[in-house]
Amino acid sequence: MEECPNPQLLAWVKEWLDTARERNSKGFTTYRNAYESLKACPLAFQHPAELQQLKGFGPKLCERLTDQLQKHCQENHLPMPEHPQAKKAAERARRDEQAAAAAEGAGAAKKRKTRQPKAYVPAFRSGAYALLIGLSTQPVDTTSGMTKADLIQVSQPHCDSSFTAPSDPTKFYTAWASMKILVQKELVYERGRPLRRYALTDEGWEVANRIKGTSEWKADNGNTALHPATSSTRPVRSPSAEIEVVAELDSAAKENATDSSLPAFAPIKLPPGSFSVRLVLDVREVRAKTDRDYMQEELAKLDATPLMRSLEVGDAQWVAKCHDSTLLQRLGAEGDEVVLDWIVERKRLDDLIGSIKDGRFHEQKFRLRRCGVQNVIYIIEDITIDPQVLQRYEEAVQSAIASTQVVNGYFVKRTSKMDETVRYLSRLTAMLKRRYEKQTLYVIPSRVITAQNYAPMLQHLRETQPSVGHYITYQTFSSLASKSEMMTLRDVFLKMLMTTRGVTGERALEIQRRWRTPHDFVKAFEACGPGETGKKRKRELVSSQLGHLVGRKKISRALSQKISEIWGDA
Repeated sequence: MEECPNPQLLAWVKEWLDTARERNSKGFTTYRNAYESLKACPLAFQHPAELQQLKGFGPKLCERLTDQLQKHCQENHLPMPEHPQAKKAAERARRDEQAAAAAEGAGAAKKRKTRQPKAYVPAFRSGAYALLIGLSTQPVDTTSGMTKADLIQVSQPHCDSSFTAPSDPTKFYTAWASMKILVQKELVYERGRPLRRYALTDEGWEVANRIKGTSEWKADNGNTALHPATSSTRPVRSPSAEIEVVAELDSAAKENATDSSLPAFAPIKLPPGSFSVRLVLDVREVRAKTDRDYMQEELAKLDATPLMRSLEVGDAQWVAKCHDSTLLQRLGAEGDEVVLDWIVERKRLDDLIGSIKDGRFHEQKFRLRRCGVQNVIYIIEDITIDPQVLQRYEEAVQSAIASTQVVNGYFVKRTSKMDETVRYLSRLTAMLKRRYEKQTLYVIPSRVITAQNYAPMLQHLRETQPSVGHYITYQTFSSLASKSEMMTLRDVFLKMLMTTRGVTGERALEIQRRWRTPHDFVKAFEACGPGETGKKRKRELVSSQLGHLVGRKKISRALSQKISEIWGDA
């Protein structure tokens, strides 16, 4: 799907654009301008009304998106974002109230005593209460933190609600939802990808001390003395020191990734019969606005009922879903799903042409390669389009398909319409059920996986143990494949480069290999010097330094000049 900070809003606009194109509607130009404008915008919007600042978005389109978002929030039990005008009105009312109170206080003969904010202490045996107690079992000088699974294990005895199952079957929230509050109040900090770790901040330790000083805590724990970790003599760590510790850990992780020895681990084994293979379908895979559930319903008729969710990469994939939802947690992992080694990217012919034109086609293949899945399938639906458009781009389409098969090694399946795609997905699901449900699955523990060692670890395992497949949990896969959560400086640099039309993923990689960071790239342009001679050097900098490249990696002088116009004046 499109790279955009507002994927859901973009998906709705894309859906209306496709409908307008199919109906040859006069609104096609409006939707196309809105789509291109939103896709190129780097800002994330909280409410559709904020889109009026972009080209192509008028009050009518923003109102339609607002209605769509409200329906989406109601169906998924989500809070509706507040309208920006309501926010401004509330802020003005608050300022007026404060001004009136100040004026009233100034005229009063006796000043009111300022009320001190009440110190935060969570409710007895609540989720926040238990999490703070669980985190306070760590040593005072810990920097590694606790994983979610370990923290739940030590916190559950102190909580009346479950951390893994909702107390109300009509709701989705467990006691773990309290972690968001603790992070917002800066009592807990989290770090690490793909497996997050949690630890108390200085303020968090103070609240944990206050909890252990209450009569309820003493009665519930038999007047247990304060844990050594919560002693008041604990040295205070400054925010800058905290940042230095995190930086040191990140640096150490990168050094480990370059080490020749990968982490040793004992795989988690899921025996046959403990899981079933399920198809996972992206929620944005729809037939039309008025028929959003068509694929889901048709797959269900063919005994391939999919799990619907927003996928980080690809349009469909398969997971092994445990019959016992707590099995993986008892074995030291998280969730109840393991990602299998198959993924599908679906393209209608018109969308394929559009992605070739704007460079998304190569960027999507780049992300599929990085996700680590071996069996990648491209489904191309040969829908009827304008013959003139097809004739104009037929050679580019054939070249893209050939490159996908030969260069990337992906399997390309051509279908005539969505119904044939549905039947193909159902057959694939049946085949994978026969293949996997009778074998033992070997799962890599999430605690040994980092963004740096994931790819070399998979390569090492596939080379040394070719007959045994190794898999990871769905949560870990989603975190590794996320467009935002796994962003490193290198990823940001690559994304910045690819915003220039013509700079594909392959070309961006070659530029990043020559100039490691944005700072290095800008300095290289500055070193070209001033005047006309300097301008000429800037225009030819990239093409002259990378002139030895061939094929899709080659950078022409025209593209080099376009890059210099952006980075040379940075």
